[in-house]
Amino acid sequence: MKIAVVGAGGVGGTYGARLAETGHEVHIVARGAHLQAIRARGLRVEGARGVTVIEPASATDDPQAIGPVDLVLFCVKLWDTEQAGLLCRPLLGADTAVLTLQNGVDGPDILSRILDARHGMAGATSIFATIASPGVIEQPDPIERIIFGELDGRITPRAEAIRAAGEGAGIEMVLTERVRVELWRKFVYLTALSGMTCYTRGPIGPVRDNPETLRMLRDAMAEAIAVGLAKGVALPPGLLEERMGLALGLAPTMRASMLHDLEHGNRLELPWLSGAVVRMGEETGVPTPTHRRISEALRPYANGAARPSA
Repeated sequence: MKIAVVGAGGVGGTYGARLAETGHEVHIVARGAHLQAIRARGLRVEGARGVTVIEPASATDDPQAIGPVDLVLFCVKLWDTEQAGLLCRPLLGADTAVLTLQNGVDGPDILSRILDARHGMAGATSIFATIASPGVIEQPDPIERIIFGELDGRITPRAEAIRAAGEGAGIEMVLTERVRVELWRKFVYLTALSGMTCYTRGPIGPVRDNPETLRMLRDAMAEAIAVGLAKGVALPPGLLEERMGLALGLAPTMRASMLHDLEHGNRLELPWLSGAVVRMGEETGVPTPTHRRISEALRPYANGAARPSA
């Protein structure tokens, strides 16, 4: 397959490297120091699955130079969705799939407004990886899993081809007819973990060990579930206990990626995570006091201009 990776951070960089390593034609759309390092030294992923180096790597900041592709892996931070979506237009052919692997639940609909909706696919991914330095991705955990599907629920030849490509690269691929439900299942879990680890400025272990913060974690998940149900998402019974079970089974040192951004003074995806729960709660009449508390506490750091004290 001919593949463009738009947003080659921890998610896009790792999956792009896996696919390039197994023979697919992978082009990376990046910018700044990350782009320059990839051009100069290739793309390097190191960690739990060993070291993978793609050198030379095809990298550019101009999608026009790539042309139409079979698949766009769309992995930018949520605040870049609209701008990056507009840049994708030269990458589109008649049957190009644009697969969003972003946090939150807003990305697919934003892209559908910018690009022809027939290109839209969405996925929920489980992966722990961050940019360690320009051109280098650090992956401390070996998990690489993507649950994905067409937005209209069809099982199409292009979706089957994407599944085959991912599996051939060693990625666990799950093709679903209910991808929006899967996005919300992740959203319920991610908003609570990101919010609470950032709120407490530490890993999940202390959150679980303290009765008050454990209750906040549970309440945060319950609020997101209530909002999803109010919006008509067919979330399954027992989801709260299932998601809490996952959280209780995490290594105590687990740190959400948004906490990494907070600690490094980077911009946060807060408006699309806890902030989105609050916004959708207001739209549907569902109270969201826990996410409101988290959102208000973290708002001074949302744009990355301020840093929490050491």
